[in-house]
Amino acid sequence: MVEKPKPTATCVPSLEEAVRIVQVSERARQGRLRTSIMREIRDTERQKTEDKDLGEATEQQAAVQIQKVWKGYVQRKRTKQEREEEMIFLGMSMKPGLTQSSPACALAEENKAVRRNRQEEHEEDYWKAQMSIFETLRETEGPEMKELMKDQIRQWFMECHDVTGSFPEYPNEEEGGSATIFADKTPEQLIEELEDNEEEEEVKNTKENKEQKGKGKQENRKGEEEEKEPGLTLLPSAFLPELQNAHKTFTEVWQNRDESKNYSQRYEAELIKEEKRKEIEAEIRPQVDELMRQELANWKLAMEGSKGGKSKPAGKKKKASKSGKKKKKDRDLTADRSVESLYEELVVEGLLKPVDNVKLHDFIGDYSYLGTTLRQTDIEPMPSLSDVRQVLSLCAVLPLGSQVIHEKAPLVKAMLLVGPSGVGKKMLVHAVCQETGANLFDLSPLNLVGKYPGKSGLQMMLHMVFKVARLMQPSVVWIGDAEKMFYKKIPKEEKDLDPKRLKKDLPKILKSIRAEDRVLIIGTTNNPLNADLKSLCKIYTKIILIPRPDYASRFVMWKELIRRNSGVVTSALDLSSLAKISDGYTQGHMLRVVKGILTERRIRQLAKRPLTAAEFVTPLAEIDPVFQDEEEALKSWYAKTPLGKKRARAALGMDGEEDVAAKEVKDDKKKGKK
Repeated sequence: MVEKPKPTATCVPSLEEAVRIVQVSERARQGRLRTSIMREIRDTERQKTEDKDLGEATEQQAAVQIQKVWKGYVQRKRTKQEREEEMIFLGMSMKPGLTQSSPACALAEENKAVRRNRQEEHEEDYWKAQMSIFETLRETEGPEMKELMKDQIRQWFMECHDVTGSFPEYPNEEEGGSATIFADKTPEQLIEELEDNEEEEEVKNTKENKEQKGKGKQENRKGEEEEKEPGLTLLPSAFLPELQNAHKTFTEVWQNRDESKNYSQRYEAELIKEEKRKEIEAEIRPQVDELMRQELANWKLAMEGSKGGKSKPAGKKKKASKSGKKKKKDRDLTADRSVESLYEELVVEGLLKPVDNVKLHDFIGDYSYLGTTLRQTDIEPMPSLSDVRQVLSLCAVLPLGSQVIHEKAPLVKAMLLVGPSGVGKKMLVHAVCQETGANLFDLSPLNLVGKYPGKSGLQMMLHMVFKVARLMQPSVVWIGDAEKMFYKKIPKEEKDLDPKRLKKDLPKILKSIRAEDRVLIIGTTNNPLNADLKSLCKIYTKIILIPRPDYASRFVMWKELIRRNSGVVTSALDLSSLAKISDGYTQGHMLRVVKGILTERRIRQLAKRPLTAAEFVTPLAEIDPVFQDEEEALKSWYAKTPLGKKRARAALGMDGEEDVAAKEVKDDKKKGKK
């Protein structure tokens, strides 16, 4: 039988073994800790390399990734180009301009330059030929013309003597001298015209003629009223005779003229001779008239001596016109000063200001396409911004820029631009000055504070301003915040500024502006309701109401403002929606939003991130628009002005006689109440 072993006691490690076990455990812990730290370091480095090199990819994977990105870019570019070509083909987009001029365009520009040089040479030859032909004709044909005129006048003397038995009176220089003799009239007709001048004046003043004329006018008016449709009747144009004369010259001289031999388009000597013969004839005629007057007097003396009596005068002498009372000339307060010194003083005082570099076409606006539709429903539409631009061209730019047009066009001494703040009133003033090269004088109430104090100082200032304006015309006198000059009640905060300083003196200055002076006063206001309407309309006979932009103008304006501020309009920018949500905002509001968005940083990002309509919504929401109530208040104010009343009557088809009749009815009612 096997014996079981006896249990032994637990083995207790010695001190050396325990130290060794502890050391092994500690080294293992430190190794694990070091491993985890190194793993973290490797992970961090791997993350960095992944950000730079797209991870630990193989060469094949890297090539695939590059090809994927490049093919996507090429396909997107091709799709965009095809879409643009399709839009251009459909006519929904404009073809972009060429970056470099084509050879055909360059050749056309060269040919244009050659033609201009040739035109200048031909013009110089033309003026030289005029002088030489004039001198030649004066020497060769002048004496013959003189003798021919004398023979014709002597023949006229003899014919008149044979018909009437006496010699006629020689026409005065005021009547045209002997030029009236060579008209296509018989001697009897000329004598009757000279003798019946006074008789016609007496006949015109008789009562019978007045009654007959009155009846004829009434019948003519009735006939015209039946024929013409009711509405606004336009005055005859002062430029139509010039156009008719030019058309007559074309049809008589140039229309059927054979220019096949004149390939180089040089001057025609025969045409110049025809014109110069008339000038030589006009130059010789006064000399011939003096000689023939003396000869006629000698003939009359000879006839009186042979008859032994005095011949009766053919007609009574005209009474000398009484000269009216001489008007007192305004005293020149600066007679001892030069224009340069006055100009310098006005610049130093801030009354003469530089003009901003803006043109009239910079005032962006489109036509009102719904105007006709609204009129069909008896709604008078507001004028569009394009209408405002056209009226300023006709009433301000053309008369100031041309002396001929200024003399023939209706005289406008002062006009008022009315509209909400930000619609471009001040810009239009600068545009008028820039288009015409006019000087800009600033007589706004705020600009006059503290300048030229006292009544004498005010007179000196106005004298200097309008003296320089006349001597250096064309000139524009701008009055900003024009309503302050005609305040119904001056606000407390503006009493020290004295805004009504020019109220009494400005009408006198306005009367002193003559018809030949190209000086225009332009006032601007955004709150005309605070002014006295009657006093304001006495100064400003022409009032232009500038409304807030409509949808068509806003659409064009957004596109143009973005392009002018270095932006790019792409298909990603929904201009139609942007123009719709910006209803009520003015040009100034839109310009402020565009400048706020198109910063230098945003302009650099346009290639990768094009503009969208959502970017403009938040800045627009932070601005208060022009509400409908404000615009309606301006419309109702304009309807009370004389021009507004005329416009309303024209829209209703009322003519001038109905206006007079309505006025008489009102006067009768007032008298009946009294």
